[in-house]
Amino acid sequence: MIFTSKNPSIPLPNTDLTSVVLRRVAELGDRPALVEGPTGRTLSFNDLANQVKQFSSGLAQRGFKKGDVFAIFIPNMPEYAVVFLGVASAGGINTTVNSLYSTEDLIHQFTDSKAKYLLTIPAFLDRALPAAKACGIEEIFILGEAPEGTTPFVDLLANEGNAPSVEIDPQKDLVALPYSSGTTGLSKGVMLTHANLIANMVISAELNTTDDTDCTVGVLPFFHIYGMVLILNLAIYRGTKLVTMPRFDLEQFLQIVQEHKVTVLSLVPPIIIALAKHPIVDNYDVSSVRTIGSGAAPLGEELEQACAARLGCEIYQGFGLTEVAGASHVNSALTGVIKPGSVGPVIPNTESKIIDIETGAELGANEKGEILVRGPHVMVGYLNNPKATANAIDSEGWFRTGDVGYVDEEGIFYIVDRVKELIKYKAYQVAPAELEALLLSHTSIADAAVIPSPNEEAGEVPKAFVVLKEALTPQEIMDWVAEQVAPYKRIRLLDIVDEIPKSASGKILRRVLVERERARLAG
Repeated sequence: MIFTSKNPSIPLPNTDLTSVVLRRVAELGDRPALVEGPTGRTLSFNDLANQVKQFSSGLAQRGFKKGDVFAIFIPNMPEYAVVFLGVASAGGINTTVNSLYSTEDLIHQFTDSKAKYLLTIPAFLDRALPAAKACGIEEIFILGEAPEGTTPFVDLLANEGNAPSVEIDPQKDLVALPYSSGTTGLSKGVMLTHANLIANMVISAELNTTDDTDCTVGVLPFFHIYGMVLILNLAIYRGTKLVTMPRFDLEQFLQIVQEHKVTVLSLVPPIIIALAKHPIVDNYDVSSVRTIGSGAAPLGEELEQACAARLGCEIYQGFGLTEVAGASHVNSALTGVIKPGSVGPVIPNTESKIIDIETGAELGANEKGEILVRGPHVMVGYLNNPKATANAIDSEGWFRTGDVGYVDEEGIFYIVDRVKELIKYKAYQVAPAELEALLLSHTSIADAAVIPSPNEEAGEVPKAFVVLKEALTPQEIMDWVAEQVAPYKRIRLLDIVDEIPKSASGKILRRVLVERERARLAG
């Protein structure tokens, strides 16, 4: 059974990304577009548009050509928008780089993407320089003091902004090449066109109520699709003031919300957990917050409601992936029915269905299977990886998300877990996310993750890693869980830890925990 949005289809511009994102510059003029949170440094919409032109022109003067790949290896800051949109208008491809990457990770991405140019900051040079040298990067630009052999970023802006016109086919020309998080292995380059990003941004804009009177915070990394499309580009497109943060710090985040009277937030579950549970939140005035959107990982219904009650705001959960250029399912006041714990209906212009994991047969309401998506925002494919592309997108254009879920009679979708992360306990399948949500509902637990642990009798058993707020023993926690779940879902092993390893987008890095468990068992 194929599900579509009850909202009407949305007309999509057939032009380049930069023109669409900057469509309101003349109207918004000197109003603040981007504010650097820690310093207050501000770029107006006019400043942004002018610097985009200058940056694009500066690239052209250095021989940058259509199709060239530009690597962005900087934290969240106003210049991210200048570079991303400047590369896009020059017909180039942005490969956005995880700011936590090691030199080895950088070498993989620079080599695979064939990046020619790199932008970074002095603090990242110890990792960036050896990687750039190993991969033959042609020129390195530095935001800040530039050492010998590199070029100051400001040099790219030292011109009149008369960039040569570049003909762009939005349906075919790539604009972004982010790399999948690699939670299950080596990261893959995701090929996204101008049309892909425009589709997700424009559709998402029609499903939220933000406008040019709102203010939001760019705390999620812009190198990740959520931050790139649904925060950075969407805020500029809507005329919403965006305050950037180079990294998440709860106290600084709360200070920014209070100081700038932030109204709208796009967050991930780890931050929502902090907002729901951390005592320091009570020290700040966050009453301006009207709406919080949550994505990138499942958010339990109890946590969703606890955070909403504490902050006095609405929380809408959504679902998406890098491969669909942002969101594919969204709860929104503009889509009708809102159900806590769900990720909402499929977005307009998009189709979704659920199939049996083993047989591929289409399933009906309330039957759990893998979620598939088809629409104008689905990626072209994985760079240099036709096999992975063929496994992900079928001949009819359906993208296999790798996520297990179900849809109810009203067309509202629910995420259960990742296909590859289901725990096979005897003949049963156990979803780690379900147990994690339960653990996080305990007032003495700050964070949690669940993985499969090999077991001779059962095949696999659920093992939990728990960060405590207050003293509890592993047995007390396991007994508490056992009282609330079916016998096959019980946690059989549990470790108390200081932190849960997570990607920059907030996803639990289960492979790190799985490898740790394998090492323990190997002795």
